[in-house]
Amino acid sequence: MLLSIDNIYKYYNGEPILDGISLNINEGERIGLVGVNGSGKTTLLSIITGKVPYDRAPDGSGELNISGTARIGYLEQGVGLSSERSIADELRLPFSALDAEKERMTQIEAELGALSGEELSRAEAEYDRLKAHFEANDGYLIDVKIKTVLNGMGFSGVDAKRSVNSLSGGERTRLALAKLLLEAPNLLILDEPTNHLDLDTMQWLEDYLLGYKGAILTVSHNRYFLDKIATRICELEYGRLSSYPGNYTKFVSEKRAQTARAEKLYKAEQAKIKELQFFIDKNRASATSAKAAKSKQHMLDRILENAQDKPFVYHKPAKISLEYDIEPPKEVFEASGLEISPDGGRTVILDSFSLSVRRGERVCIIGPNGAGKSTVLKAIQGLIPCRKGKRFWAENTKIAYFDQKNEQLDPSLTVIEELHRRYPAMTDQSLRSLLGRVLLSGESVYKPIGVLSGGEKTKLSFALLMLRRGNVLILDEPTNHLDISTKEVLEDALTEYTGTVILVSHDRYLLNKLATKIIEIKDGVSREYKGSFDDYLAARELSDSKKEEKRSFEPQKKQYRTKSQRAEDAKKRQRLYELEAKISGLEEDIKAIEEEICQPDSSRSYQKMSELCLELEDKKELLSRLSDEWLELSE
Repeated sequence: MLLSIDNIYKYYNGEPILDGISLNINEGERIGLVGVNGSGKTTLLSIITGKVPYDRAPDGSGELNISGTARIGYLEQGVGLSSERSIADELRLPFSALDAEKERMTQIEAELGALSGEELSRAEAEYDRLKAHFEANDGYLIDVKIKTVLNGMGFSGVDAKRSVNSLSGGERTRLALAKLLLEAPNLLILDEPTNHLDLDTMQWLEDYLLGYKGAILTVSHNRYFLDKIATRICELEYGRLSSYPGNYTKFVSEKRAQTARAEKLYKAEQAKIKELQFFIDKNRASATSAKAAKSKQHMLDRILENAQDKPFVYHKPAKISLEYDIEPPKEVFEASGLEISPDGGRTVILDSFSLSVRRGERVCIIGPNGAGKSTVLKAIQGLIPCRKGKRFWAENTKIAYFDQKNEQLDPSLTVIEELHRRYPAMTDQSLRSLLGRVLLSGESVYKPIGVLSGGEKTKLSFALLMLRRGNVLILDEPTNHLDISTKEVLEDALTEYTGTVILVSHDRYLLNKLATKIIEIKDGVSREYKGSFDDYLAARELSDSKKEEKRSFEPQKKQYRTKSQRAEDAKKRQRLYELEAKISGLEEDIKAIEEEICQPDSSRSYQKMSELCLELEDKKELLSRLSDEWLELSE
């Protein structure tokens, strides 16, 4: 066991946010920690990592025990690396001890020729000891590991010589996670690790964590992520921690079943209490039935002594309803050949974007970070100009826009003032009632918008969305900053909404539940896929497999070709044959080198192993370039 928590508390202003928490973490476990915002998840992580002290129980009990073998690595939410070092140097730090061993091994190799006798024996023994430790800890694969994690975490196009502090906040958070993965602690603690990740990076991280040898404790509101990696779900609710085996979907199913069983038992018990009380009241004064009534009273007293509490929902869910007044047209929007740029043409992200949207469609736009998804939403609304192309919104369309950066909110106004600014005819009472539906109440409505949390700003934007009553919703990352229960409320509201939806999201649960059409924006190209996110994945996988088949079968073109075109085709075919031969040879070489690296051989020097690793990396890079060229020529 790596960690044991027994009956600990945490009080804020006299109220327990953690109320008698107990938790054991064993080697190899992957635990997902869930709960609504404010339930104490980050507080619990901070206690485990020693950043915050815990309180003992009223009787003085309460312990946190960490195994002497536990090495804890902690990724705080939204906290990125801060360093003047380069990216490459920062990610090299986890291997500083191995690099020192490598340097010493190189030094010994250079000295061996000048040594003899006992000095030679000592040097050889030291070399063998260092080499054994170096190999056991994959020292020869350090460069490969760093490059693998850098590429996986979305830094393949970033110059590794750049200063860490020159990166954006989201990039520095991703780099902090990359460094933590390279440190490879045997207890990895992550607070919202999928924030700032695009879909491809999320998928890579999930696959990486599935193969991770250490234990993992992660806070996440990403249900797809929790389904993929979790072997156990722990829920914090009203200060108490409950544990459920399996992933998130199994947790939801088991919790619903538990709640249903508790409600059934409670109703049966209440019916029995009512029945007994009725009998007692009816027969207490009767001379013939008084004895039976007394017996029933004893039975009732025993039941009441151990009566079940009424099952209840600890946290009031949000109530989001999305409606419109004007019936939308059948053909809602049409764009053709749009040149889309965020900066007036200096940087073109799409040079010929086209999109057709019909009434009732739910169009979901996906793609890597920086591909221009949010810019597309602004362009189709006319919020930024397009230098060429056409866009057309049909009559009677009324757009309600959710901006993930909340740029349309005035930070100097309070929540209630912002609503009054837009809807001056509405009363305070009606506006406060609306805000209560999105869980903004009490003093929160008088806070300046500039001091609100990300979640509070999102809730305010939902209130404005409901007031707008648009028949077209344009939503940019609407589930950011939301806990799982509020995400589910939003999903239900969007599913029931009969208007048209165009949204950008990385939330795969939402994409699967909502999408009727997927638009993928990647590498300056937009591609359209019908159906849900799973349908998109299946179509993409089929497309990839067809490209693979194309290597071995190229159908003959039957249309007439000019002499120069036929010569060009012949040249292309010859290049394809050359590429296929080189690719096949490289794949065999890579397999052979990987097998050689994995073989234990004490006679190989550090220099030889370094050469093999560098050769492996070079061949993989060449394979990637040749494969890209082959795909381009074969299209």
